[in-house]
Amino acid sequence: MRTATTIEASGGEHWSQQRDFVVEAEKLGLDVCWVAEAWGSDAPSALGYYAALTDRMLLGSGIMQLGTRTPTAVAQTAITLSNLSGGRFLLGLGASGPQVIEGLHGVPFARPLRRMRETVEIVRQVAGGGRLSYSGTEFTLPLPGGEAVPMRLSMRAEHEIPVYLAALSPAMLRLTGEVADGWLGTSFVPEGAAGAYFAHLDEGLARSGRTRADLDVCQGAEVAFAPDEEALGAMVAGRKKELAFSLGGMGSASTNFYNSAYSRQGWAEVAAEVRDRWQAGDRDGAAALVTDEMVLGTTLIGTQAMVRERLAVWRDAGVDTVRLYPAGETLEDRLTTLGRAIELVRDVGGPG
Repeated sequence: MRTATTIEASGGEHWSQQRDFVVEAEKLGLDVCWVAEAWGSDAPSALGYYAALTDRMLLGSGIMQLGTRTPTAVAQTAITLSNLSGGRFLLGLGASGPQVIEGLHGVPFARPLRRMRETVEIVRQVAGGGRLSYSGTEFTLPLPGGEAVPMRLSMRAEHEIPVYLAALSPAMLRLTGEVADGWLGTSFVPEGAAGAYFAHLDEGLARSGRTRADLDVCQGAEVAFAPDEEALGAMVAGRKKELAFSLGGMGSASTNFYNSAYSRQGWAEVAAEVRDRWQAGDRDGAAALVTDEMVLGTTLIGTQAMVRERLAVWRDAGVDTVRLYPAGETLEDRLTTLGRAIELVRDVGGPG
């Protein structure tokens, strides 16, 4: 298994700490660093900066959001970052949700599946270097009725640009299997992944005549090491409000892909009640409904032996790349956690 992490270049952490984390993570042997783009900073600006600071590690947009850029702008950004980094760029795309797309960007959150398919097709056409001519449901290039003719970029993609899709819904998972090079997943419970995730991915892979070996399954979770059972209990309790936010506060009242993912993996009733309480403003009541099992099932939190055992379960479930979110109060703490986790992944899954 390969190792990865995701950072969000915004929030309370100073840029110098982010920079130092990325540089030191590469020294620890990390294989991939994804940069998030939620409702803080954009991903490409930070990725260009980190490309100049690193030499070996792959860098990915985790994710660039549909609707915030035209498909050609996505392609231009991807080609620029790929060429600047010497072919170390991975293009991660995601639909996001109505709260961000409509609330922050003022773009309708409509037909994300069709928009995703057409965006990937246009990006690959642009990266191929030919004149851009595309006729789809969401995008038509050149725009008809005017004087424009098919154009090509004045630069060329010097390297292959792997495309990863962030997907949780069955339909987007099928599309991921059909058109993508990798899957960026979350809310992952390996014991329930066959029906909740892999059945849909495999259906999409079959449509394109491919197998699981053709898709990089990249799953993420927080990793934290507890010295004993008592400390572990405190860790788990501290994560319940974060999970309640994902189940109740992400997306909108009617569209929450995280809630749906947990529901498909055996927690439908509690996920629905957490959402209802959160939406009603009872944040503490929502967090109280989250069980220890829900936290431990979707994280890599535990004693070192527990984390090693959990990583083996992830490996056996079909995970190719483990995306680690290291816990820690300070930069040094986070790097220490990350280093321990990287060693465990190597021990359990072999070199990436």
